[in-house]
Amino acid sequence: MTREKLAALPDGVRLAVSPLSWANDVLEDLGADITVETCLDDAAHAGYQGVELGRKLPRSREALAPLLESRGLALASGWHSGELAERGVEAEMAAVAAHAELLRAMGSTVLVYGEVAMMAPGAPLDAPMSARCVMPKKDIAAYAARLTEFSARLAGEYGLTLAYHHHLMMVAETFDEVSALFDKAGSAAGLLLDTGHAAAGGFDYTRLIERFGDRIVHIHLKDVRGPIIAEVRAGDLSFNAGVRRGMFTVPGDGIVDFAPLAAFVRQSGYQGWLVVEAEQDPALAPPLPAVTAAFHHILDTFAA
Repeated sequence: MTREKLAALPDGVRLAVSPLSWANDVLEDLGADITVETCLDDAAHAGYQGVELGRKLPRSREALAPLLESRGLALASGWHSGELAERGVEAEMAAVAAHAELLRAMGSTVLVYGEVAMMAPGAPLDAPMSARCVMPKKDIAAYAARLTEFSARLAGEYGLTLAYHHHLMMVAETFDEVSALFDKAGSAAGLLLDTGHAAAGGFDYTRLIERFGDRIVHIHLKDVRGPIIAEVRAGDLSFNAGVRRGMFTVPGDGIVDFAPLAAFVRQSGYQGWLVVEAEQDPALAPPLPAVTAAFHHILDTFAA
């Protein structure tokens, strides 16, 4: 049944799931007792074709490949915490080397880039949402140039396409910030579309499709619980506090409409991964039922 449902996806499009539903990458108490084997067994049982990296997955091909291959899973990609907002391309290339080597060795073609420089001091994801650092407009062009050069180097040296992740509490959170950056970044830099971070950042993800559809190289399918994100914003809570309250959820369990996303993928010729992702407390949202429901919701949306 699951294989039949996957036929709803266009050729060249595959469906993966992030380990974040089992174990949070930042809040290590969330999912601390869940093994990597459970995560991967659940992902395969639900019908997914791949996973992204999570903190419990090993970081060598020798250890990682058998875990995935024995379950029929591929490695879709993995997050790199970049600091190009505050350092040069050579330093970033040195920092990314081991990660990029692993992705290449595992057959991945996309690297997820998250900008973690120029964030609130201390523990930025525990800071109030209002404490987010905003990049001065005068600095955007130079940042975009570094990002473009880094992207070109990644492609040339590792065969990887950079997928820039717009993200709450980072320098590209709003639609205007993403637009200002990608208006100046060269074509080597690809865009990661995250439906949940768009909604939580105050804009409809379809605006990114309309403005930068040809730059989208990787897609995260995340949903948002509207009343909770409203509470987080109204109370000026932190990102981590919002995660603990359940502001993010899997597709089909929140306010995001995925029909326009399906239409974009079908009509644009997008080739690559769709990744179901939700930072959730697995004690409150048992992972297997959640990701299974999301699997069917997404494929039903494509089949409609």
